[in-house]
Amino acid sequence: MTTILGIETSCDETSAAVVTDGTDVRSNIVASQADLHAKYGGVVPEIASRAHIERLDSVITEAMEVADRKPDNLDAIAVTNRPGLVGALIIGVTAAKMLSWAWGKPLIAVNHIEAHALSPAIGLDEAPWPAIALIVSGGHTSLFRIAGPMSIERLGATTDDAAGEAFDKVASILGLNYPGGPEIERVGAGGDPQAIDFPRTMLGPESLDFSFSGIKTAVLYHVHGQGKTTGGLEELSQDDIADIAASFQQAVIDVLIRKTMLAVKQTGVSTVVLGGGVAANRTLRTALADECTKRDLAFHAAKPEYCTDNAAMIAARAYHQLLAGDIATLELDASARG
Repeated sequence: MTTILGIETSCDETSAAVVTDGTDVRSNIVASQADLHAKYGGVVPEIASRAHIERLDSVITEAMEVADRKPDNLDAIAVTNRPGLVGALIIGVTAAKMLSWAWGKPLIAVNHIEAHALSPAIGLDEAPWPAIALIVSGGHTSLFRIAGPMSIERLGATTDDAAGEAFDKVASILGLNYPGGPEIERVGAGGDPQAIDFPRTMLGPESLDFSFSGIKTAVLYHVHGQGKTTGGLEELSQDDIADIAASFQQAVIDVLIRKTMLAVKQTGVSTVVLGGGVAANRTLRTALADECTKRDLAFHAAKPEYCTDNAAMIAARAYHQLLAGDIATLELDASARG
């Protein structure tokens, strides 16, 4: 057995996990910062970094205790070093380097988005590769072709606002709470997803890239009036807001599904996997699963606990890197870009 301690501090979740052989999650501790950022309507980097400093030691200790593991039982230390908020990443990277040195364990540097791409495989009896992976989160919306754990090819990515970011901004426009994704889904459940025909930006017939800034602006002008940014919300009823939320969510889901099916067509791959924070959205999960069933494609979504940022997916990804000899040095740096 190969057991890895994973550390994740790329944004606003402080997480540590112990995972054996890439799929057996012995512990996965996540300390959310949503309450700290809610009044600002988004993540404040300085607050996120401070919270990581305050919480990481206890989170790591709890992960080791829940897993009933000591340093001698570990085979490696894994940490997210890219992409993300640099200040937040540095906290995790520094801790991981210290533990690697103190405990004499190999250090594995993990790409956060690649970990999301592999997260749907956690807990499966058989790996689902090759597959097209749709990753939908607050900072990233991407499509990958995964031939295997060490063969991940990016096919497309967001050119501006990611889907999760658009959810947060539209929630703010509608006067809803942060984080916006769950709020949009909750309010939209009582609305008509066909009430408003918001734009579906495809960026060309063969493009696998994403753009959600246009639909965000369309919602803004629908609420306040063309070219206006204030003044319209108080004129809307709760039913109006529900219809806007439902129609916005449907437009985003339509784009995500169309792009994913285009990737399937272009590559000939017959399995689709879904990961990332927005993958916890039940409407998206159901719609993509139904589309895959209609097209006779296999479908696997990451379990909800592995959708938001978490260290289990970091340790799971690191297992394959360790087997491949992809070891970092204590000179490891953090990077905002992937």
